[in-house]
Formats: sequence, structure tokens, C-alpha cells
Amino acid sequence: MASSRRQFIQGLAGLGAAAQAAAQSDRSLVITAVEATPVNLRPRSNQGALPKFKGPYDPQRWRYIGPFGQLSGALVVTIRTNQGVVGYGLGAGGSAGCEIVEKHLRHLLVGMNPLDIELLWEQMYASSLSYGRRGIFVTALSGVDNALWDILGKWVDRPVYQLLGGLTKPKAESYYTSTKPESGLSMGFRNFKVPIRDGVLEGAVGMDRTVKILTEARQAIGPDKRLMIDVLFKWDDVAYVKEMARRLEDVGLYFIEEALSPDDVLGYAQLVREVKSTLIAHGEHEYTQHGYRLLFHHKALGVAQPDVTWCGGLTAARKIGVMAAEHGVPFLPHRGGSLYGLPLVLTSSHAPMAESFGTGEPVSDLMTAMTAQFDNGYYLPPEKPGFGTEITDDLIQKHRKEG
Repeated sequence: MASSRRQFIQGLAGLGAAAQAAAQSDRSLVITAVEATPVNLRPRSNQGALPKFKGPYDPQRWRYIGPFGQLSGALVVTIRTNQGVVGYGLGAGGSAGCEIVEKHLRHLLVGMNPLDIELLWEQMYASSLSYGRRGIFVTALSGVDNALWDILGKWVDRPVYQLLGGLTKPKAESYYTSTKPESGLSMGFRNFKVPIRDGVLEGAVGMDRTVKILTEARQAIGPDKRLMIDVLFKWDDVAYVKEMARRLEDVGLYFIEEALSPDDVLGYAQLVREVKSTLIAHGEHEYTQHGYRLLFHHKALGVAQPDVTWCGGLTAARKIGVMAAEHGVPFLPHRGGSLYGLPLVLTSSHAPMAESFGTGEPVSDLMTAMTAQFDNGYYLPPEKPGFGTEITDDLIQKHRKEG
């Protein structure tokens, strides 16, 4: 284990030899254009749309996502070069994120060598210190950074996972996120995550309903498969989470994800210390290696879940992976089954699973173009250079999100 951890850290700590040589020797490659486009990843999706609230205390008023987060705020950054190499990067922030890319970050990119990824990341991040550092700025930065890595892989004609040190596993075991986990059995999934609808605002009735749903889910998938839950901040009270963890002991959860607000670092630290029946997972909505440094410092993570399309791109996510390895914390990148998240899973000895992305759900052909090849419960390494997506300019325009 010590040897594999050391190899993982060494692999993620720097670029592969071919990438280093390319970045140091070829100064003729320069960025000529940077574009950002808000896109729909799901057909006929109403995610982010304004709901009809049932009065001032409707629980949905606390849970309205809005148009700039999650899948509702997806954007694609396109970076063009003078050598015809084009990089495509998935990020977020919707139309607001596009404004940041085209009216701020673009000025730090055009005319620069796209292979200087670390230099450009540091400059872009530093330029946000007076107003950014987290949130929409970093989700927009993520799209830019991922597009740069896509260019690097295409320039040296290698998949991104090879630039991170190579495979630690031939394929990535996956888990299926769905309110109906049993529907993933026929596709070969052996790990399942259930989104939870009820929380503190639903009181004791919500507690009972959650226990019933998860008891039935366990019965449906059987006793020998991993079962996880995603709370998305709805249990935002330490005592409530501890009570639910106690009541769900017989269900056998592998982890509880995002039970509290991302800002409640000390609350997460208390849960990690005191809940012994399951792991405490979060970090999907934390930003950059700097934010994660505080989480690890406070021992507030049982499972680390950065999203490469939100946390600052691959440059930030690979550093978070190093921290997870150093602290012995499982590393499960959010959207690990996407072609953007999969390189992190494939190259990490601390990443036991990749989350499903587009598999078994209604998606657009743009989302399909970003989804890794799936086979009987596993995602397979892409063979094409860069991230290996099938994204094209036409696909981006086809799925441009208006408004």
C-alpha cells in the first residue's frame, strides 16, 4: 500500500515525460481564441427552472438551485490554437460563467502557450482573489483548465490519463445514481447511490419516509452490494444526521454524501469523528486545492468528492487527489464516469469507483459525447488523445442554452 500510494502521488504531482517535453520545447503553439457556451446536457430538462412555490415557507424555497449550478449551469469552453488543435472543456456557471471566461479569463489566455497549464491556472486564479476564489468563478475556470488539458493530450497524441502517470486499474468500477437503484442491476452495476428528498424541514415524517425508501432499496439490490445516499445539504443539522445514521445502521450504507452545508466544516469534522456506521462524504461543492486543504486539516472528510468540472479543473483536482492519498481518504470524484472525471479515477489507487454519468438515463447527444464507454458495471479507458470526447462545434451550437 505504501508503494502504490507513493507511485500515485508521484504520478499526480507532475506531468508525464512527453507532456513536460512538449511544454518546454515547443513555444510556437499559441492560443488564438477562447469561447464559452452555456449548454443543455439533458433533453427537455427543467433543472434550474423557477418552481411554483407554495407560500413563504415552502421547503423548495431553500432548495431552488437556480440557472447557474449543477447541470443547469453547464458550459463548454472552446480554446483554439494557431496550429489547429482545439480543446473542449466542461465547466459550469451558465451564462454568468461564460461572461467570466470571455470578458476576464480570455485576456490572460490569447497569445499564450496552452501547454503552460500550471502557469495559466495560477495567473487566472490570482486574478480572481478580489472577487472569486470559489463559486461561479472557479466553475468557469474549470472549463478553461479542462480545455487546456484537452489540447495538451491532443498535442502529444496521448489520453489525459497517461499524462497523469498511467493506469492503476484496467477499468473503473462504477456506481449508479438513481431514485430507483434496482433499475441499474440489469446494466451490471454493483454499487448504487440514492438521492434523498426529505430532510430537516420534513421532520419526523421525512425521517420515517427515508428509512422506508432505503430499506426497500437494500432489499431490491441485495445484501452484497454497496448502497450510498446523496442528501444535498437537506440534513443540515449534526444531531439530525447522527440520528439518521443510527436509524439506518441496518441498511448498511457505505457513505452519506453532503449531509450538511459545504460551509459547515466543523460540523463535518464532528460527523467524521462520531459517526462510525458509515463514511461521511462531501467536497462536491468545495473549490480548489486551497479549500480542500482546510477540509483535510480539520479531518472533515471521510470520502473526498471533487468535481473536475467545478473545483478548478484537472489542475486542481489532481492536487486534491494527492491530498486524499496522503491522508488515506477514499477519492471518488463526482461525475467520475464522464470523460473529464474518469482519468482521475483510473490513475488513482484510492479511487474505488466512478459515478455514473449519462448511463441509463435520458441525455442529449452532447452529454453522450462526454460519457465514457460503459461495459457491464465498468467504465473503460478512452483510446483517443486528450479527454477522448466526441464534442464538436456543431454539437455545442445544437445544444446552446438560451437565456
